[in-house]
Amino acid sequence: MRRRAMMGAAGAGLAGALIGGPAAAGGRRGLALDLISLSHVNDPATTNVYPGDPAFELETIATIERDGFYLQFVREGEHTGTHWGAPGHFNAGAALADDLEPADLFRPAVKIDVRRQCARDADFALSVKDLKAWERRHGRIPEESMVILWTGWESRWGTDEFFNFDADGVMHQPGFSLEAVQWLVDTGRLGHRGGTGTDTFSPDLGTDTTYAVSLLVYQRHRISLEILANLAALPATGAYVLCGGQINKAGSGSTALIYGVLPPPG
Repeated sequence: MRRRAMMGAAGAGLAGALIGGPAAAGGRRGLALDLISLSHVNDPATTNVYPGDPAFELETIATIERDGFYLQFVREGEHTGTHWGAPGHFNAGAALADDLEPADLFRPAVKIDVRRQCARDADFALSVKDLKAWERRHGRIPEESMVILWTGWESRWGTDEFFNFDADGVMHQPGFSLEAVQWLVDTGRLGHRGGTGTDTFSPDLGTDTTYAVSLLVYQRHRISLEILANLAALPATGAYVLCGGQINKAGSGSTALIYGVLPPPG
């Protein structure tokens, strides 16, 4: 009961922040914060599926003309399209989707723009030096944040260029270096909560089949946000991310609606 009360209070606080503020014309209260969608639309015609994952299919099983209502049957893996991953996705015995709390899915966020580097080098790996340079410009990354990498890969969504396979069938996508994530963990920027985000398939380099970065990110109650969209609308600092989606029993994560929660203007 105590946990439910705390969760309810947290939800009420967020709702108050979103709906609060002075009354607008006509007596309605204005939004104090803005939401932006960071999710791609899931469409079998355009959704790039990670190699080896289940195929994504939508089947119309009821129509208004025939049944009086419209309904689709969805077949997909839990990590199809824009999604978040739970710690147990990579670490046996760690928290799964139904073990997480609202605070695990609502975190302060920073965005690191590395599009220029990634345009030159598809195997670019964010370094500790890059993180320190970013902090000199924007300030310290808050504790237990989501550190989001804007690689520019979102512009490739729905095409073979998103995979970026070479002639030998090796996928090339940018990501975080293991040293950078270890530094984020050691300094508390990624703490018990927090995690990484990216507009690619994974925080790992596409060439890394050991998933070394993911194994580190997905510890404790940290999560990973993947295949993000619309990152141009997310500021470098000051925003939060709010992760929705299905909470499956023992889920490894969820295909998700992920929102950026922006501070009020001014």
